[in-house]
Amino acid sequence: MADAAGRGPSTAHRVLVAADKFKGSLTAVQVAQRVTAGLRRVVPDLEVEALPVADGGDGTVDAAVAAGFERREVRVAGPLGHEVTAAFALRGDTAVVEMAEASGLQRLPAGVFAPLTASTYGSGELLRAALDAGARTIVFGVGGSATTDGGAGMLSALGARFLDADGEPITPGGGGLAELAHADLSGLDPRLASVDLVLASDVDNPLTGPKGASAVYGPQKGASPDDVETLDASLAHYVKVLEEAIGSGAAEYAASPGAGAAGGIGYGALILGARFRAGIEVMLEVLGFAPALERATLVITGEGSLDEQTLHGKAPAGVAAAARAAGKEVVAVCGRLALAPEALGRAGIRRAYALTEVEPDVAKCIADAGPILERVAERIGRDVLL
Repeated sequence: MADAAGRGPSTAHRVLVAADKFKGSLTAVQVAQRVTAGLRRVVPDLEVEALPVADGGDGTVDAAVAAGFERREVRVAGPLGHEVTAAFALRGDTAVVEMAEASGLQRLPAGVFAPLTASTYGSGELLRAALDAGARTIVFGVGGSATTDGGAGMLSALGARFLDADGEPITPGGGGLAELAHADLSGLDPRLASVDLVLASDVDNPLTGPKGASAVYGPQKGASPDDVETLDASLAHYVKVLEEAIGSGAAEYAASPGAGAAGGIGYGALILGARFRAGIEVMLEVLGFAPALERATLVITGEGSLDEQTLHGKAPAGVAAAARAAGKEVVAVCGRLALAPEALGRAGIRRAYALTEVEPDVAKCIADAGPILERVAERIGRDVLL
């Protein structure tokens, strides 16, 4: 398409849209659809390939399904014990399991938090469903959790037993770990020993202490300062009891990167023998990003808020790093931009386009994110493709 001066695109572009969700507004799939629509208003015959991405948190299963995985649904326990329908993704013998599908904040009633009692039992049921489906490799994406139980609920669903001094099962949730007197992991599903379990997360916190699951993420789940103290002490006690059951490895796992992810479910996964990897790196491999990147001349990434957190393992940073290594140009879309051009440049992003540049009213940006994003994409088309 020619611009007002009669010029056409300088080169034949093929655009790869590899963006994460705009949390609370658009899924990653919808972001790709809106960006594509906006670009094609400027260059109608433009080749666009959509590869929605995720970093292991909520939206990970949707990204896998968009990349060709089969969506499988199963009834599992939600964080408060009520049954919910959760999904995992399967392609061949590889499964993508998202803990937030079963145990995420999204599974709590609006305005309700349960920092002491929310359980990861349903996440264990999801893992078991993946095993039942024949999975030999399981990418376990963790993030967005409602829980801080150190993965005890998950382990229970997979056959572990956590008992109080009277030999009775402890109550669910991180608060219940204070009652723990005996842990028995001998009943864990034997299939776990022959599965490649990958813990995919964008955080590398340890389980306990000032940078641990309770202190850093507990308040996001409704934990008061007293709750944070209670949960941290309960998790530390949990580790000591597990040391009696499985040896010194229990304490080593607790201090390992990723143990504190998603309320400590990372710790439970490490106990199961999981390998910890940056969530976006794992997901880019699983989704087939490398061949898609090879086909592209321009990459568009993004997420709802581009800020300091983005630079520490979030999806756009991972996409930009891989694209820069391949010599591909990258621009980003976002709802809100809180990074200076210099920081974007260091991350490999040429420029970021925010919804607030088109519509300064943040509430309107959230409510009408789709149409506004299309207008943002038109700007990218004019700036970059013509």
